[in-house]
Amino acid sequence: MRAVIQRVSEAKVTIRGETVGRIGRGLVVLVGVEQGDTEADVEWLAGKIARMRIFADEAGRMNLSIAEIAGEAVVVSQFTLHASTAKGNRPGFTRAARPEEAIPLYERFLAVLGPLVSRPLATGVFGADMQVSLVNDGPVTIIIDSRAPE
Repeated sequence: MRAVIQRVSEAKVTIRGETVGRIGRGLVVLVGVEQGDTEADVEWLAGKIARMRIFADEAGRMNLSIAEIAGEAVVVSQFTLHASTAKGNRPGFTRAARPEEAIPLYERFLAVLGPLVSRPLATGVFGADMQVSLVNDGPVTIIIDSRAPE
C-alpha cells in the first residue's frame, strides 16, 4: 500500500458539485492499494500515518502526531499512486489492485485508521470522479509505502 499524506489547514472532497467530506486542520491521505497487499500492509500503513510526527509543537518543531493535535483526516482512494511511468508517456496501472481486491483493504484501512487518530474520518467515494481541494500547510507532503524500505 502506498499513501501520500499532506498536512492541511483545511480540505474537502466534492463529487458532482456536492461536498462529501470536509475537514479542518489535519491530513489529506491519498491511499493506493497494490496487487498482493494484505492486512499486514493495512495495519502497518495506518499505524505509521497515525504516529507520523509532522505537526508543530510549542517550539515550532514537527513533533506532534495527528492524534496529539486532535486533527482530522480525509482519506481518498487513489489507484494512480501505483502508476508505472518507466516506459513511454502514458502511465500504466497494472500494479494497482483490482476493485475486488482493493475495496476490502481500503475499507479495512478506514476502520483501522479512524480509532488511531481518535476522530471520525471524512472520505471520498471509491472509484468516483472526485475533486479534492486543500490548503497544504507548510507545505508538508510525505510519501509512505508499506513495501519500501525506510
